[in-house]
Amino acid sequence: MDHYSLLRSFADSWALLVLFLFFIGVIVWIMRPGSREIHRDAASMIFRNESKPRDHEDGQ
Repeated sequence: MDHYSLLRSFADSWALLVLFLFFIGVIVWIMRPGSREIHRDAASMIFRNESKPRDHEDGQ
């Protein structure tokens, strides 16, 4: 069996399975109980130190 065929058969079977399981693991990790507050905090992080809109003095 040549090198290309060996890698191709590996990618078609085991690598696909590993990548699929990794994808499912990421989805489960994101949706785990208790992570809602962490995601909400990360989403609002850019607004943390902003108390009012910035004044545009240059007319833009």
